[in-house]
Amino acid sequence: MQTLQNLIDGGWADSRGDVVLDLVNPATEEVIARHPAGSPEDVERAVTAAVAAQPAWATVPVAERAARISAWADAVAAHAGQLVERECREMGKPLGIGRTFLDGAVAGLRAVAEEALSYDFEKVVVRPDGGRTRILRHPLGATAVITPWNFPVTAVLGAIGPLLAAGNTVVVKPSERAPLSIVRLLELAELPPGVVNLVLGDARAGVPLAGHEDIQLVHFTGSVASGRRVGAAAGERLHRTVLELGGKDPVVVDAGVDPVATAGAVAFGAFINTGQICTSMERIYVHRDVAGRFVDALVAAAEALPVGNGLDAGVVLGPLVDERQRDTVARHVEDAVAKGAKIRTGGTVPEGKGFFYPPTVLTDVDDSMLVMTEETFGPVAPVVVVDSFEEGLERASRSRYGLAATVYTADPGHIEAAARIPAGVTWVNQWQGGGPERLYEPAGDSGMGATGARAAFDAATRPASVHIPAAS
Repeated sequence: MQTLQNLIDGGWADSRGDVVLDLVNPATEEVIARHPAGSPEDVERAVTAAVAAQPAWATVPVAERAARISAWADAVAAHAGQLVERECREMGKPLGIGRTFLDGAVAGLRAVAEEALSYDFEKVVVRPDGGRTRILRHPLGATAVITPWNFPVTAVLGAIGPLLAAGNTVVVKPSERAPLSIVRLLELAELPPGVVNLVLGDARAGVPLAGHEDIQLVHFTGSVASGRRVGAAAGERLHRTVLELGGKDPVVVDAGVDPVATAGAVAFGAFINTGQICTSMERIYVHRDVAGRFVDALVAAAEALPVGNGLDAGVVLGPLVDERQRDTVARHVEDAVAKGAKIRTGGTVPEGKGFFYPPTVLTDVDDSMLVMTEETFGPVAPVVVVDSFEEGLERASRSRYGLAATVYTADPGHIEAAARIPAGVTWVNQWQGGGPERLYEPAGDSGMGATGARAAFDAATRPASVHIPAAS
């Protein structure tokens, strides 16, 4: 059994805390590793190392920082099999799905390195009187990346690239439910000591890290409740946060689409990674003209998905990350049924080992039910029949969340109308589309702070201007 350690100032070190947590394989319920629960002393050592390393890292030329990041991306790609296998063992993601998302994360890290070479870390503006203004983008200093368990490696790489490229140092605190792959990920990073540090644990590490006086920015991905606490702790110091929080993402299915093909796409968006994605399709509004055929096809697609241990060939849906998450999913379904919803398939906790839950389709749902108002984060697809595309848009917009949305339509006018949904990202006739040019900020309770493309570098730097008169 593996015992995990912190990474501080370039070396692996035992925790100063005295509490150890078990890491459980959610498919087998076996303990596969042990790791520290975290402590303020661990955080202090890691932050001290990051602060000490930052000035020297900031003086490294941008091209060299970008080259180091690209080299890390190459190492991750070369060891992708190890990383996705660890993710599968710690949180259940099947190998094939894990590899797809990991490849995307590697491409994103390479794109960040490329973006750094063209970003205006310094720009000179010449005024009409001959004077000059130098606009400089300074790194913030030591920063923190606190990531969730559903995409351990992808979340770290997505957040850390712009911070490092801009000259910041980083303390990483992964979820205590999925630290195994992150330990291996940081083993692959050949960076100067202290540039990237790792503290393991739960809130005993996360709370002191988020509120540390020397952490200038916290990039947090996780629940709304935890994000509020992170934002408040950083705000006490007048430090920045980038918060990507929960979602209750809607889908609007218009009349005129192919109901069978669209149902297959929605099944993927609702059930992949066992529904454990912030942008999973969690509210489905279907035009009455196609609702019957759509629901039948969605049920068939759900029942065709192979469920099992993600290490086994052909498995598409693994378990939920742990028993607590499965209990949440089951509670949401039970609440819906008690209030009149119909289970079209799934909806029952299976017997045997592992925290499995079948892909579930519900109809006759309404906004009194948890599955329509609270983030379920599981393989549940609740379907609402609407009488018009306008009604679908209106109901899709009726949520305190605003992370992402998806619209399926063949009507050009309705494609334009899709932008009215208050969401950071809206996909039309696809899900998870787009490229590195994407720029967004979540709406409502789904978070704050723009990210993507050059906005990530804006967040990672502090602008300053130096004014020089014409005579100088």
